[in-house]
Amino acid sequence: MDNLIGRKQETEELENLYNSSKPEFVAIYGRRRVGKTFLVKELFQDKMAFYHSGLSPFDKERNIGIKDQLEAFYASLMQYGMEESRCPNSWAEAFSMLGRLLDNLNDGRRQVIFIDELPWMDTPRSKFMVAFEHFWNSWGAWRNHVMLIVCGSATSWMLDNLINNKGGLYDRLTWQIKLSPFTLGECKAFFESKNIPMSAYDLVEAYMILGGIPYYMNYFQKGKSLAQNIDALFFAQNAKLGMEFDRLFGSLFSKPEEFKAVVRQLAKRHTGFTREELSKHLGINAGGNFSKTLEALMASDFITSYHPFGQSKKEIRYKLADNFCRFHLNFIEGQTLTDTTYWQHNQNKPQLNAWRGITFEQVCFSHAIQIKRALGVENVVSSESAWIVHGDEDHKGAQIDMLIVRDDRVVNLCEMKFLSKEYDPQADDETKLRARIATLQEHLSPKQTIHLTLVTTVGLKHNAHSGIFQQTVTIGSMF
Repeated sequence: MDNLIGRKQETEELENLYNSSKPEFVAIYGRRRVGKTFLVKELFQDKMAFYHSGLSPFDKERNIGIKDQLEAFYASLMQYGMEESRCPNSWAEAFSMLGRLLDNLNDGRRQVIFIDELPWMDTPRSKFMVAFEHFWNSWGAWRNHVMLIVCGSATSWMLDNLINNKGGLYDRLTWQIKLSPFTLGECKAFFESKNIPMSAYDLVEAYMILGGIPYYMNYFQKGKSLAQNIDALFFAQNAKLGMEFDRLFGSLFSKPEEFKAVVRQLAKRHTGFTREELSKHLGINAGGNFSKTLEALMASDFITSYHPFGQSKKEIRYKLADNFCRFHLNFIEGQTLTDTTYWQHNQNKPQLNAWRGITFEQVCFSHAIQIKRALGVENVVSSESAWIVHGDEDHKGAQIDMLIVRDDRVVNLCEMKFLSKEYDPQADDETKLRARIATLQEHLSPKQTIHLTLVTTVGLKHNAHSGIFQQTVTIGSMF
């Protein structure tokens, strides 16, 4: 556990389940590379009675099928002490062997069974789920000393077959954990554990690029600047993450192009699209299959949904939440860059600054709890959303980065500024901000008060126009 960064809540939950006196069946899911396997191994590596990981079926050259999966499972059985016999011919036989092995190894202590990448084992016509359901219902569920943990990055499979199962495993899970990317604070702790010093500004920019994914962060090299590391990961010859976008979706979804199409469309508008707008732009039916696509992408933290302020609760908008995908679609996909030090050479270019501004808004949304804590209102019930007012002949339009609508009748109108120095508001800035306040006030109750709130990197420069802000939150408060 010495190598485990963050994950305090998940660790506590898993340890409580381990110490329970009944059979536990735990499903852990989340985006690939987020650290599911690492978490379980760090907690239970010296307590595992059996471990197995499915073979990736997405290697087209190997054409992985049921025979390969059964042979790999048999090898794991042998590794944990099963007497040599023969490779099982079916999953029913394979899980029967596992049950006998664990009964022979039972010494009265808790037995942790960890099956990683479970969805990959469910190859076509293999009857895997029938056998797996039978194994738990007829064997595991009857043994108080058993703790079965299954993981999977193929989130749509995990949702359909485990989380929302309506068949043999209906209501059989005793616990489920969705593992999300690191927060900024966890990223800071991660780099500190690697003895890689980074400023708060660079930590946020790294988060904008890598999205808090530990696997990607682990590639950072000591002694190199952030820009040098980004060039090595994305722009150098044979860059380690240059092809990651396609590999990522190919390993998660059986029809990856459908999922990538949604992500690409959402990347075109940072405030997002409604379900109907998405289906129209993509030219697909907005029926049940599309719902599953959106649900799987949300469960993997690629996208998120929200209710725009002032609109019907039925008016749900979806927007891109995965920073890594946004970075790839902005700077990698469709580009013919030959500069292997692109990030070092373009630090102050308009394209990068525009990307920083948009992505910083998403970083703020994903750290709304930390922002509320910095404002001293973390215990006040609230909702957060962007708000866009389209102009017409009589009224000017307005765009507000984030509203925090609080139950104590205060609305924080948040202005986000990702800058390398203090924000120095000028007269025209104050004019625009007062216009936004006035527009927002028209849509609020007389009982509600607006607090203009600056969320920025370094801070606010005090001048003749800075008094318009009620409060300032700097990125240091978001760690």
